[in-house]
Amino acid sequence: MRVLAQRPSRILGVDPGSSVTGFGVVERRGAQIRHVAHGTLRPARGASLAERLAVIQAGLAGAIAAHRPEVAVIERVFAGRSARSALVLGHARGVALATAAAAGLAVCEYTAPEIKLAVAGSGAAQKRQVQAMVARLLALEACPAFDAADALAAALCHAHRGPLAALAAAASGRRRAAAHGAGRLVVRRAR
Repeated sequence: MRVLAQRPSRILGVDPGSSVTGFGVVERRGAQIRHVAHGTLRPARGASLAERLAVIQAGLAGAIAAHRPEVAVIERVFAGRSARSALVLGHARGVALATAAAAGLAVCEYTAPEIKLAVAGSGAAQKRQVQAMVARLLALEACPAFDAADALAAALCHAHRGPLAALAAAASGRRRAAAHGAGRLVVRRAR
C-alpha cells in the first residue's frame, strides 16, 4: 500500500468579543497538530462600537493574510448575561464570520461546551483548565492569554473533530441522496 503525503491544513480559531477578540492558528498534518500563531485584538478603551468592530475586522483580516488558513472556527454563543452584552457579542461574531467568509474560508462553529470537552475532557472546564491544556497540547512555553487560549482551543477542537465530522456529513449526504433518488437520471419513452 502506498502512503500519500498529506497536505497540511491550517485552522484559524476565533474567540469573538467586543473588548478582546482572541485568535489562534494551528496546522494539522495527518495526526500531528502544531501551533502556528496566536494573539488578541484589543480595541482602544472608549472607542465606539463601530471603531471596535473595525479593529476586529482589520486584525482578523491581517491574521488570515499572514497565516493563510483554510478553515475558520468561531465559537457559537448561545446566551449572554444581558440582552445588551449578547447583542454586542453578536456584532463581534458577525464581523468574524463575515471576515472569514469574505476571505473564502470554510467556516465552522462549535459551542463552548463542545470545545471544552474536546480540549480539556469536560464540557464544564474552567478557563484556567482550558488555558493549561492548550499550552500542554501545543507544547507552548507559556500559557496564552485566556482569549487566545479559547481561540486555540476552538482550532484544536476542529482539528480533532473536523475530519470525522466531514466524513460523517459526506456519508449522511450520500444516504439522503440515495433515499431521495438524487443524482439519478430517469429516461422514459414517450408513447
